[in-house]
Amino acid sequence: MQAENNKNNIKTLSMGCRLNALESEKIQKMLSGHINTAIIVNTCAVTAEAERQSGQSIRRIARENPNAPIFVTGCAATRNPVLFGQIPNTFVIHNRDKMNISAYITAMQNSPCGITNPMIEKFNNTDTVLSKRFVQVQNGCNHKCAYCVTRLLRGPGVSFEYNDILSDVRDAVKSGFYEIVLTGVDIASYARDGMLISDVCKCLLRDVPEIQRLRLSSMDPASPEIFKIIDLMHSDARMMPHMHLSMQSGSDTVLGAMGRRHNGETVRRIVRAAGENITFSWDIICGFPGESDQLFAETLALVRDTRPIKIHAFPFSPRPGTPAADMPGQNDRSVSKHRGHEITGIADENMSDFMNRCVNATAQILVEENNIARDPHDIPVKITGDKIAAKTICDVYISGIENNMFIGHIVK
Repeated sequence: MQAENNKNNIKTLSMGCRLNALESEKIQKMLSGHINTAIIVNTCAVTAEAERQSGQSIRRIARENPNAPIFVTGCAATRNPVLFGQIPNTFVIHNRDKMNISAYITAMQNSPCGITNPMIEKFNNTDTVLSKRFVQVQNGCNHKCAYCVTRLLRGPGVSFEYNDILSDVRDAVKSGFYEIVLTGVDIASYARDGMLISDVCKCLLRDVPEIQRLRLSSMDPASPEIFKIIDLMHSDARMMPHMHLSMQSGSDTVLGAMGRRHNGETVRRIVRAAGENITFSWDIICGFPGESDQLFAETLALVRDTRPIKIHAFPFSPRPGTPAADMPGQNDRSVSKHRGHEITGIADENMSDFMNRCVNATAQILVEENNIARDPHDIPVKITGDKIAAKTICDVYISGIENNMFIGHIVK
């Protein structure tokens, strides 16, 4: 038995979104004291490739750890519990039960062949340890985008109580995390007890003055809350001046087919309201059914006009059970991949232009590890000189750019 196989030896592997990683941490903490040894795998089903990778990882973990109970939860496991349940030593936990301790205990008790002397023999998959703390404010989604399987697997939108969010943030600050990222499936739709997501941000900055940096995860461009968040970025320097938009396309025709609630002009208004000192990143689905070269060119034009500095582009993946899976005009995957490379290249040019404007100036940074940090726009910064402890927030002078990273030294 390896040294790691001690009491409360619970390992986690999270696939897909940051929300999965956050939930894995919560599950790990919840199981501690109830189950001594286990592996938790939080799966993803946003694309067929993500689902395939989830299954591949679990089968490998099961082969390497034949005497360890493996709890499999998340969207892929919820979508196909029979498939994942056929893997040895696995206990499938539906998304709706993933935060219910009794679901895990009951699953093991009902196992036809219980695991005696549980032991983790090999586990090299560790979730990334960050210097920022993610705090979940919401789960689920009430919209009906034609391509999305996540809403079917996570259920309707639920907004968490502000006092619970406040408690999580205070705990994070006490643990030395001074950058907080609010996350969820659709945080732009947050609505509880008369509060919207902009109200949550304002109140956290008021109620936890120790917060030095506050960010939001992906926002729906259709939400009017974006303009309130932009106002807060202008008025409070602790609200980080970068926003990630779940754009998916820049073509009004494609957005309509997707069932999205915004259009290109919506995004232009957002960027105009933001001004030059607030940056954006986008998600883009390339090759959605019916997306012609001409319609994709409309997305490229919007990228050039509004200049997001990062784009997470990925090929359309037809998910069974969604309307888009059966739509006419399915694009070849090679076309979708080519479009992804093209649009990412334009975003890279935008990033280069923005970074060049930031040289020979001072920026606040959050140190992660090995003297690599992040500036307010979530751009990596390599710090020269003495080693700086992780979680440190300080100012650096940006002297240059190297390998798509800022180079800077601490301002004393």
